[in-house]
Amino acid sequence: MTSSSTPGVTQRQPELDGQVVVVIGGSAGIGLETARRARAEGAEVVLTGRNPDRLDQAAVEVGAHRTAAFDANDTAALATFFAGLPAPIDHVMVTAGGPSYRPLLDMDPDEVREALSSHVALGLEVARNAVPKMRPGGTLILMGGTGGRRIDHRLGIVSAATATLPPFTAALALEIAPVRVNLIAAGFVDTPLSASLLGDRLDERRNELRATLPIGRVVGPDDVAALAVHIMTNTALTGATYDIDGGQQFI
Repeated sequence: MTSSSTPGVTQRQPELDGQVVVVIGGSAGIGLETARRARAEGAEVVLTGRNPDRLDQAAVEVGAHRTAAFDANDTAALATFFAGLPAPIDHVMVTAGGPSYRPLLDMDPDEVREALSSHVALGLEVARNAVPKMRPGGTLILMGGTGGRRIDHRLGIVSAATATLPPFTAALALEIAPVRVNLIAAGFVDTPLSASLLGDRLDERRNELRATLPIGRVVGPDDVAALAVHIMTNTALTGATYDIDGGQQFI
């Protein structure tokens, strides 16, 4: 007499099951896609953004746990937001802010200070307010770029601003350990921010990149989101910069 049995089907455990992910600038683009992917991996997601209507729509799309509409560069508003969040928090991603491509001599001293320090200052304020509520091994993820590594008169102060972020990330990782800090350096990513910067040149830029990038396609926000979630789940990663530009910096 023989008997047969059906092997059990093993389901993969969601990698962020039961964890809390906060996305500063999560109403569109890379932030929204990261929230979507984190939610699919079982996380409770908290979204912030400046535009309440867009934020509400994003929250519905991803099933966000809660939202808060404020300007992340408003230090008092940022502190109030984190003070109102219940502990513990596991991961915080900061995607707010964008580059300035104005010619150097067109900028006054205050604009120069803002361009050079805004991302560093925001990352530092997020760390200051978030870390007391974060679990050991959680991560703060910052956003930078690869395009600014080349010196080009069309980039203005972007190259200098780009250079500050990797050493800042490494130093902050040592200071707030065991919370981890990592930097994602992206090239062109097909997002609403890119569309607003390029205007009617957007399709031309897309076609150019499809023809020249080693990967043969344009990098999308879902690509960056996949990297962000990997950084969240791999607890051996800290103080590092991760490039994601489809090889754009090499062509």
